[in-house]
Amino acid sequence: MRKPIKVEEAIRKVMEWTRTGRQETVPIKESLNRVLAKDLTATNDVPWFKRSPYDGYAIFSGSTAEANADHPVLLEVLGTIGAGYTWDEGIKPDQAVKIMTGAAIPDGADAVIMVELTKELEKDGKIYVQIKRKVEKGENIVEIGEDMKKGEILVPKGTTVNPGVMATLATFGYQDVPVMKKPKAAIIATGSELLEVDEPLEKGKIRNSNAYMLWGQVIRAGGEPVFYRLVKDDFNETYEAVKRALGEADIVMTTGGVSVGDFDYIPKVYEKLGAELLFNKVAMRPGSVTSAAVLAGKILFGLSGNPSACYVGFELFVRPYLKTMLGHRNVYLKRAQATLGEDFPKPNPFTRFVRAKLSYEAGVIHAGPVRMDKSNIVSSLIEANALIVLPGGSRGFTKGLQVDVLLLEDEEGAPEWDENITDRRLQRQRENHFS
Repeated sequence: MRKPIKVEEAIRKVMEWTRTGRQETVPIKESLNRVLAKDLTATNDVPWFKRSPYDGYAIFSGSTAEANADHPVLLEVLGTIGAGYTWDEGIKPDQAVKIMTGAAIPDGADAVIMVELTKELEKDGKIYVQIKRKVEKGENIVEIGEDMKKGEILVPKGTTVNPGVMATLATFGYQDVPVMKKPKAAIIATGSELLEVDEPLEKGKIRNSNAYMLWGQVIRAGGEPVFYRLVKDDFNETYEAVKRALGEADIVMTTGGVSVGDFDYIPKVYEKLGAELLFNKVAMRPGSVTSAAVLAGKILFGLSGNPSACYVGFELFVRPYLKTMLGHRNVYLKRAQATLGEDFPKPNPFTRFVRAKLSYEAGVIHAGPVRMDKSNIVSSLIEANALIVLPGGSRGFTKGLQVDVLLLEDEEGAPEWDENITDRRLQRQRENHFS
């Protein structure tokens, strides 16, 4: 029996079975785009010594107490400190050391006056700096720990490492970085009509596109494809492939074979394996035949054989599962509001996810469908960067209507699935508003 369930219910059923991923340590050079497995803390104060933020002169502020434009003070310049060097002799009142940006403040100095506010003079064979105003204690001094205190959390776990994070980790000496292991994903494409990518075309056959699409989606979600098999419409061959994949991967994805045709064997494979069926029909288009089952704590995703339906099924169900295993905080597709670019007059009992390309005009997001809106169309995925969400149970949708869109290429994500995104009552309110 196939009874469709709402998209949000299907997502809940899948996410109830999420597991915490494993951890590993990688060199900092290999940490880009990996997810931190632990909170990383500051190993020292930053800066850990007092330093100058400008080129200028390190002085004792009290020496300038009486300085003004009419009565400047002259301080003897003892030498120059470059960044990375120190002045170990210290200074006394009425003395100064020329200092470069980033250099350590010498003992005895409690302020820095910027070089633009001074003038150097030579007198009796010595160099002096002329100062025409009072300099306050602490002026232009970067104090110890001003940027970061030792023990303070630098980057919380669940953060994706970017170049800025790498710079921060290097600053604090993290040569090795604790990250989440990439979840291993198996991909099995089913169908006697499928050819491999390097095989010549034959009448009645098509090249297998779904497996390579899923391969890319797994990597984009942070996972690692580890098993790939193309199987014909044969029960035993399909069963053996799925059984082997379960032993090699954290999740198993099949594409095709989930409908009710004579050669759709995935439901029977689940049954023979003894897997618990979570659902076998979702109230959505495309991809209503999307299925999921669980066996020994591992999820099996039965995705449609139609390319666009397969793509949507992955983004809605597999993506958040993988990202949760990785420890991400925001695992769902981010939602935004956009103006619908064309009419969709056909009534639909199920929620429709339309592949779309977003454009921006005068601060307004416009969502236009990409090419043909059919589940078997591959070309609609080339430019798609969003999914328009058209809730079911409506009389259709008109151009100019405000609709929800899910952002496919956004890296920020969302912490939870919006339960109202497919609510028909919400759609009716919008229809009434625009009628």
